[in-house]
Amino acid sequence: MNDIAHAARPLTLAGKRLAALTWGREGAPVWLALHGWLDNAASFSRLAPCLARALDVRIVALDFRGHGHSEHVPPGGDYALWDYVFDVLDALDALAIERATLLAHSMGAAVACVLAATLPERVERLLLIDGLGALNTEARESTAQLRKGLLAHRRPSSRLPRYADMDAAVAARVAGGVTPVGRIAIYPVVERNTRATAEGRVEMRTDARLLKPSLVRFTPEQVLALLGEIQAPVLLVEGERGILGQRRWSQEARQAVARLTREVLPGGHHLHLEPDSVEAVAGVIAAYCTTTAARSRSVE
Repeated sequence: MNDIAHAARPLTLAGKRLAALTWGREGAPVWLALHGWLDNAASFSRLAPCLARALDVRIVALDFRGHGHSEHVPPGGDYALWDYVFDVLDALDALAIERATLLAHSMGAAVACVLAATLPERVERLLLIDGLGALNTEARESTAQLRKGLLAHRRPSSRLPRYADMDAAVAARVAGGVTPVGRIAIYPVVERNTRATAEGRVEMRTDARLLKPSLVRFTPEQVLALLGEIQAPVLLVEGERGILGQRRWSQEARQAVARLTREVLPGGHHLHLEPDSVEAVAGVIAAYCTTTAARSRSVE
């Protein structure tokens, strides 16, 4: 297979509401890839071609609502975690996929876990990158969380910043990111999240409402209960400098998943985008999928 088959190609789904990028051979088995908060489909621009070559799969990476080239929700709409589940279901239906392999990073991993727990018949396998379960709030903090969210949602959204050029936009993401990430690693994501203005500057495509706090979050107990309902096999690839590590919550989350295989690799939260880590991530995923496929054939 030549490199042209593995170049990124644009795609629209769900009545053009959702945008996506796809890599791999037409007709190959399709995986759906889910990005993290404030990222987009280009989050998989380095990993997806490696996996398409190694495993002969076609990877379709979504832009979640409000991210990348996908549409923003109408006024009064929300960006709750479960809303993204509808994006995934709409994409699966548009692609005619009954049971999916989900390749997911960070927030996308949380979305994938919710879907796998609640609709197990739609998920064949989870391949998670530095993310497991959902961001959560203790029950005793629910009122404060709701108050914060209500007040924030009543305020007009701030205009997203504009930058002199792409380098300035990338530098702002590196400086202001929630987790540390390098300029080279995050460049494809920022590039897809921006557009040129008539004045020759660069402005963000993302919906400013994404920056507002959630109205409601799951409690820790609810997240663990959801993780315990996942029937599909799960590969969790963590970065040594990622967000999970050996924190008590992370250990409890991993223990809640019945069929979990964990691999820890050098790298940070965006290790699937880091030039020094992406091949290792691809190698672990390819080996896991090859081994589990062989095991399934032997059982049959």
